[in-house]
Amino acid sequence: MTGFQAAGAGGLGDVGLLSPVSASPLVEALTGDRAILAAILAVEAGWAAVLEHHDLAPAGSAAVVAHAADASRYDLADIARRAQGGGNPVIPLLADLRAQVKALDTAGAGVRAAKAVHTSLTSQDVLDTALMLVARNTVAALLADVKGTTAALARLAGQHADTLCVGRSLTQHSLPFTFGLRAAQWFSGLAAAARRLEALVLPVQFGGAAGTLAAGTVLTSQAGLTSGSATDPFALSDALAAQLGLAAAPAPWHTNRLAVTSLGDAVASVVDALGKIAADVLFLSRPEVAEVAEPRAPGRGVSSAMPQKQNPVLSVLVRSAALQAPGLAAQLHLAAATFNDERPDGAWHTEWPALRQLLALALGAAGHVRELAEGLQVFPDGMRRNLDLSGPLLLSEGVSAAVAPLLPADGDGTPEAGLDGKQQLQAVVDKTLQAPPAEQAATYRRLLREAVPADRLSDARLEELLDPASYLGQAAEISRRILAAFPDFAPTSTEPDGNGDSRG
Repeated sequence: MTGFQAAGAGGLGDVGLLSPVSASPLVEALTGDRAILAAILAVEAGWAAVLEHHDLAPAGSAAVVAHAADASRYDLADIARRAQGGGNPVIPLLADLRAQVKALDTAGAGVRAAKAVHTSLTSQDVLDTALMLVARNTVAALLADVKGTTAALARLAGQHADTLCVGRSLTQHSLPFTFGLRAAQWFSGLAAAARRLEALVLPVQFGGAAGTLAAGTVLTSQAGLTSGSATDPFALSDALAAQLGLAAAPAPWHTNRLAVTSLGDAVASVVDALGKIAADVLFLSRPEVAEVAEPRAPGRGVSSAMPQKQNPVLSVLVRSAALQAPGLAAQLHLAAATFNDERPDGAWHTEWPALRQLLALALGAAGHVRELAEGLQVFPDGMRRNLDLSGPLLLSEGVSAAVAPLLPADGDGTPEAGLDGKQQLQAVVDKTLQAPPAEQAATYRRLLREAVPADRLSDARLEELLDPASYLGQAAEISRRILAAFPDFAPTSTEPDGNGDSRG
């Protein structure tokens, strides 16, 4: 056995009727009840293999237990009901697993192998380790979708490096911007969060009933099932980690939950980054903004009452996940802060659904954003239309920096006498804003021309200052630096492909 392989979807349980963001066969296969059950069984089978390898279980035990550790053999609903008796699903499952092992060999090998099931473990060892297995597989799938998304965002950044749009701050137009930089910033947030996810350490749990390895010490010192072994319990723990493909743990962590909270924080950070993308697309795809649109698919975005609607459903679902994830991560921290004694009374139990739901939401949202990014429709004409709404006023910061030093400090006898150059230009802006919106562009140009003598500011230089493309700062270099900082999340080439005015 080389480690836990996710079980297929199926059986009874929650299928995501009220959580459409995570209702997918992949999410169910990796985080559903059947996957949890399969992970628990994988831990027990892996432990039997470790015991046999170290001569602490009868020869052939591992094969028998592995054969019995087939999730399809077990009744999920029945185990869930019986779990109320001991407070966790491991206890009733163990009874069923031992019965399966005993029934596998009528000659008696199964009866002997049953003695290797769960020997010197406690239920928290098994369930904590099983959830680390579930997390490992889910994180691998999550990262695959994230890297697909970042590759698409990097391409958008390259294709639209020179596509002008308006930057917004506090809901208002602020400065000229580029859609390439916007895509690069989406990329930056997601790639940085994914890097944290890649760095996670998912450890095995092995401590015994109270985290002292007492039963493991007895097992290894007295060789309770066979004789001749001098292996200590720490070596067994490391061997189980290797068997399951998890990190070795220097000590039991029953009530030290950093492994869980670190996982939750990293996953929630990815969902945060996905939520930022969704929030922007929701705004930019409004009809009155119309700068981007989600990719279309049959049956998607429909309304039950309004045939004309094309709702941005991918972004809506991702936003729903982004609104839930922080609370789930907070629940993991709340549990960690209240883990009392050497094994807790309730806090541990609140981790399971919170962690499982957080993983499911992240994986579902990541798939939706990947599809969104790979098929995003980009409308440069709409971006230019919105950019032009503010007209030359959008350049007032740059104009002030360039022109203020050219103005006399005393206002040269004008009504602005006594004002410095910056204050005089602010007065020009204030007067412009008093004009009707349709007249503001012409008003600003006229007032600027009146305020600055032509011998100090030529008409050509004034037009240059009022060109949005001339005031982009280091937008292109910022995008380049962002992509260069995460080479493993970007494709090799992000050059424009001649299709920058349609779909990215």
